[in-house]
Amino acid sequence: MTGGRGVGSAATRLVVLRGNSASGKSTVAAEVRRRHGRGMALVGQDNLRRVVLRERDVADGANIGLIDTVARYALEHGYHVVVEGILYAAHYGPMLEALRRDHRGRTHHYYLDVSFEETLRRHAGKPQAAEYGEAEMRDWYRPLDLLPSGVESVVPETSGFAATVERILREAGLGAAAS
Repeated sequence: MTGGRGVGSAATRLVVLRGNSASGKSTVAAEVRRRHGRGMALVGQDNLRRVVLRERDVADGANIGLIDTVARYALEHGYHVVVEGILYAAHYGPMLEALRRDHRGRTHHYYLDVSFEETLRRHAGKPQAAEYGEAEMRDWYRPLDLLPSGVESVVPETSGFAATVERILREAGLGAAAS
């Protein structure tokens, strides 16, 4: 992890979306980016960890530093950034705290709080539903795995997709940019 110096500018926005598997993080992040338009980087844990590195989610995994580096790089180049993933507090908390502390602009953390039963229902409709099932999801599930700093806004499962996207865009000040 980098850390220890300012990153981005007063104009850049950093949004962190965390939650359990199938809580809606990737879908919400993609829509926030789509609605904002150009000038927003989407830093997805699954892409960097599973696709780029093909790494398991472990404490001190290489993907933690890679997520940090990509987010910092994008912020330094004037992009708004959405970091999204399960991002277990025990594994990713120190990196996320350093990134928040170092970011010169506004940072917004959201935790999508979805029950295990609802994550199973949502998972059944995903393209990768056959890749893993209930046993794996039960093993990964962490109820209300909040960061210890208390910076996260909890978004309950009763908050619909559109309302969640609108809330994030509004609170982060991310109105539509030029496409």
